[in-house]
Amino acid sequence: MTAESLVRTAQTLVASGKGILAADESTRTIGSRFVQLGIENTELNRRGYREMLFTTVGIDDYISGVILYDETLRQRGASGTAIVEMLSRRGILPGIKVDTGAQQLANAPREMVTEGLDGLRDRLNEYRELGARFTKWRAVINVGPTVPTDYCIEVNAHALARYAALAQEAGLVPIVEPEVMMAGAHDIDRCQEVTEFALRCTYQHLLSQRVLLEGTLLKPNMVVSGRDSSNRADAQDVAQKTVETLMRSVPAAVPGIMFLSGGQGDEEATSNLNAIVLRGLEAGVPWELSFSFARGLQSAPLREWAGRDANVPSAQAAFQQRVRLTAAARRGELAAQLTAS
Repeated sequence: MTAESLVRTAQTLVASGKGILAADESTRTIGSRFVQLGIENTELNRRGYREMLFTTVGIDDYISGVILYDETLRQRGASGTAIVEMLSRRGILPGIKVDTGAQQLANAPREMVTEGLDGLRDRLNEYRELGARFTKWRAVINVGPTVPTDYCIEVNAHALARYAALAQEAGLVPIVEPEVMMAGAHDIDRCQEVTEFALRCTYQHLLSQRVLLEGTLLKPNMVVSGRDSSNRADAQDVAQKTVETLMRSVPAAVPGIMFLSGGQGDEEATSNLNAIVLRGLEAGVPWELSFSFARGLQSAPLREWAGRDANVPSAQAAFQQRVRLTAAARRGELAAQLTAS
């Protein structure tokens, strides 16, 4: 794929009013969510759940792309139609998670490094043949009194850049995800400090490895207080700190910033996104500000579905509502949408 094609794909993913659904949970991760609802973790149930999401009426008005897991990229729906084709027919680009997960970083207690570079070139070429058009790699950055260390940030930034370069070589747009975790009692200022450091280091490595920034997307955490903080910041503080951090750290060449929900509740994530978009418009940011939510879009429909075919209509209605509200927040119009609802 040419540089122009990579740029076009990235621009399609950040189309006005649209965002990305992250449906790339590993078999173990989705299984842990299933078990809480008494759903058996089988391939049939995993396919049924995701097909229920992907066939929901009207989501193509709000969703530009879906990040899939390896199993899902290869699956066919109940009708025999490939999942990739099912999405593509609706103008939704199929993507793929390509890392193999975070592991303990050697000689660094409480710190992680994401693995999956071995054999990645061949896997990327296969994914392209299977219909993927973009990719995702997530780095996990824990926050505490003595972490993260420079070592952890550097190792993960280097891996993100190596992945991104290989993805573009294969003609796939890389989504770069250095996630500063919410877990902990740190305040919003500490989150801002770590996020800024991680982003700056990541872009230094991306540039040194000749990654075309115009053909990438960033999937960062919002700058928020730790989940156990005694004084969690409100949406306006989150918006101010997040936009400040991005303006200091992210090159203007990047087409879009697709925020993760990162363990926030549905309403909190949507409210924070809305505030960030409005603050970004005020500040004149050079990128599209959008979303790439997983739990922020899926929690409500998963609870409603609960593994029962009879619940598909109500689960799809719940998914429609979450997608509609999140897309409204992506436009900075959440209040108007809530009033209309």
